[in-house]
Amino acid sequence: MRNNTTQYSNNMYAIKHLRSKKNMSQSDLAKEIGVSLRTIQLYEKKNANIPIKNLTKIAAFFDLSIAELYLQEVNESEVTYTKRQPFTKKGSVFYPLDHGKHLVMVPLVLTEYQKAFLDDLAENAQDNDTFQTGFIVDFLPEENLRAFEITGDSMNDGSIDAIPNKAVVLGLKLKNNQLVKTDGTLWNTAYMLVCKDRIICKWVTGIDSGKKTMYCQNLNKSPEYQDFELSLEDVLQVYKVVKKQI
Repeated sequence: MRNNTTQYSNNMYAIKHLRSKKNMSQSDLAKEIGVSLRTIQLYEKKNANIPIKNLTKIAAFFDLSIAELYLQEVNESEVTYTKRQPFTKKGSVFYPLDHGKHLVMVPLVLTEYQKAFLDDLAENAQDNDTFQTGFIVDFLPEENLRAFEITGDSMNDGSIDAIPNKAVVLGLKLKNNQLVKTDGTLWNTAYMLVCKDRIICKWVTGIDSGKKTMYCQNLNKSPEYQDFELSLEDVLQVYKVVKKQI
């Protein structure tokens, strides 16, 4: 799981203009969002990196969705706003950005709603996608995308690959849970495993076809986190982790 994006990155000149429309200073907005003046100054620069929690607060303050905030672009004279037309693919909404990138809005499974999600799967009920979140991607998927909130620190080893508690990951669904690939590119990376009784994030290192199990590894090597084998029969869906937000 290399080169994962942990923050939104795009032209955020629009924040300055939205703030100006409300006759607010940078200090005023900083107080409303709960950040420092210096932080707002950085956010209003080109290619600002804004953590998801703060981007959500900013969008909500201006009564916009994250997608609407991102799609408000300012021209070189910093006067007018333009919007690009979104499109839907595999159940997700894609908003074109610059340089071949897209803001994709995907359904989000929060920790508190994991049981409801599993119950719907067991009953073959229609997905109740109450929550959504956005990621910047540079690809258009052939399979469905879904975001999950991480529970616990079993995948947090402090490295670049770490996925700490309360992080949100973007998962690309594998067709027919297919983890086997001859070139080995599906191994030694993080997956969201939707099981009959839980949803877990683990580093999958291989499959024992005879025992019909997969090898699940924790990145955190503290004694409380033990690696284990998981029965393939218990796995309902498999999502490869392709992005993360911390």
